[in-house]
Amino acid sequence: MTDGAVETVGGSARVLIAADKFKGSLTAVEVAQRVTAGLHSVAPGVPVETLPVADGGDGTVAAAVAAGFERREVRVTGPLGDTVTAAYALRDGTAVVEMAEASGLQHLPEGVFAPLTATTYGSGELLGAVLDAGARSLVFGVGGSATTDGGAGMLSALGARFLDADGQPVAPGGGGLLELATADLSGLDPRLADADIVLASDVDNPLTGPKGAPAVYGPQKGATPEDVATLDAALTRYAKALEAAVGPRAAHLAYAPGAGAAGGIGYGALVGLGARFRPGIEVMLDVLGFTRALAGATLVITGEGSLDEQTLHGKAPAGVAAAARARNIEVIAVCGRLSLPPEALGRAGIRRAYPLSRLEPDPAVCIAEAGPLLERLAADIARDFLI
Repeated sequence: MTDGAVETVGGSARVLIAADKFKGSLTAVEVAQRVTAGLHSVAPGVPVETLPVADGGDGTVAAAVAAGFERREVRVTGPLGDTVTAAYALRDGTAVVEMAEASGLQHLPEGVFAPLTATTYGSGELLGAVLDAGARSLVFGVGGSATTDGGAGMLSALGARFLDADGQPVAPGGGGLLELATADLSGLDPRLADADIVLASDVDNPLTGPKGAPAVYGPQKGATPEDVATLDAALTRYAKALEAAVGPRAAHLAYAPGAGAAGGIGYGALVGLGARFRPGIEVMLDVLGFTRALAGATLVITGEGSLDEQTLHGKAPAGVAAAARARNIEVIAVCGRLSLPPEALGRAGIRRAYPLSRLEPDPAVCIAEAGPLLERLAADIARDFLI
């Protein structure tokens, strides 16, 4: 066994691969496959278990399916009003729902944004389909949205009404909320009251203000400074209308963790759906059965496309490392790009990180050849820790 090798249990190493996707190049499932192949090229006899993970953002449904959930698809309204296909995952009355499947940036044509008009209506239709399927325990992962409508579209699809001064429905999207006069949640689907809905997110921004959804995330969705100001004013009006409809808790929830997630859909979920917020990686590790998978492991390999400051604030590798460290299990990370110093990795519970850039300095090549490069890195990990 080489210097720095893992102290094994019962004389044999057991590896658990619990990594997120490398966005733009490899899914979490593909990361696990490539790392497994690389490990076995050097240490073919080492048992390896894979548990692809996600933190509530894009890739969450895929991770649930990889863990044994059934994938189901429905047709819903996309962010631009056209019809799109959205998937969710279902097992034993528990559903994993990803708002980006219905209302995400991936449904916009290349280079096209609609910061003022993109709607979350399809996310509400997706939740309705999940209720139709019999699910009453819902994990609602939010992230990667094309929208900044505070979840008004989602709530409309589930029976809420948002009316202007003439009693007419306001236009779709965050911009339409500038004309909002009255919010009526009395017609919301009654099944929501019996459902346990967890808002899974790594975002703690408030709904509005300098750190709110429009200011921080609006520019990523094509919002100009003028659009940001419009959306902030519109969501402020929206929050006041909801306060008039349901009472002071709506004002309080505008500042709650998760409220600013995915263009404010978190706020709509907290107020209208009665959702409770949990950090995305924590709830997903529970749903995916991470504790069971961790039992008997002597080495955990986690990772994502970029290990950076954001990783330390609720991203999947940090959650995996914290859970493994609590059981004194060594954690190694793989990534495309590394911008954290060793001491920061250590504080997060990660012993060592292996970036693709260690093998290939050109980022474009790293993205294009991520699979083969990751196998080579995994072979290095096997040499350093398994033989």
